[in-house]
Amino acid sequence: MQRECISMHVGQAGVQMGNACWELYCLEHGIEPDGSIPPDKIAYDSSDNCFNTFFSETGCGRMVPRAIMVDLEPTVIDEVRSGPYRQLFHPELLITGKEDAANNYARGHYTVGKEVVSGVMERVRKLADSCTGLQGFFIFHSFGGGTGSGFTALLMQKLSDEFGKKSRLEFAVYPAPQVVSVDKAFHEGMSVSEITAECFDPSNQMVKCDPRQGKYMACCLLYRGDVVPKDVNVAIAIMKTRSGIRFVDWCPTGFK
Repeated sequence: MQRECISMHVGQAGVQMGNACWELYCLEHGIEPDGSIPPDKIAYDSSDNCFNTFFSETGCGRMVPRAIMVDLEPTVIDEVRSGPYRQLFHPELLITGKEDAANNYARGHYTVGKEVVSGVMERVRKLADSCTGLQGFFIFHSFGGGTGSGFTALLMQKLSDEFGKKSRLEFAVYPAPQVVSVDKAFHEGMSVSEITAECFDPSNQMVKCDPRQGKYMACCLLYRGDVVPKDVNVAIAIMKTRSGIRFVDWCPTGFK
């Protein structure tokens, strides 16, 4: 049985990463920019269909990426539509909005993004229905911009609701404190809180029990990368206020 993966490229960074990734995928499997596979390509072996994990084959023998590119403004995806690999992608899977999130998490999550997410999920369902054994999702995005942070958080929530048992693997660009603007630094801090909250979601824990029905004795969280301790402390303080996360009374400082 095939084990397909669907790639989601969100925001400017996610789409630009997608451009680079799909070019490499095509080179690896001997696929031309228009999705065709020349018969004289040595890299192509008709007995090896491993590329079906990332590509689907049309009736005329062309390969189409199992990928959706979405941005709340059209500039970056328009470059894909007019670029050398414009014939590779299905036009319905290149989704753009009419206005960007303006580096604002709330616009990407609650206002502009909310107007687009239903259409994106409709495309996701169609791609999932065409799979014989969907393995999970790859999500490419950044934590800096409004679309990459806010809309991706909304999209991840929708994917969790509809495809809760499927794996979701993120490839994320994290902002560097030395060069980011004030608004991106805000998204960075918010993202640390979100990542911390995800750790306590039972669907992300490899245990055969529901921690919400009991109490934690202690918890150790390891943050990798250039993470500001202040943001971690804020995230932990927020978690301590949640009713679904309880610690034993005799260990009030259970976080490390």
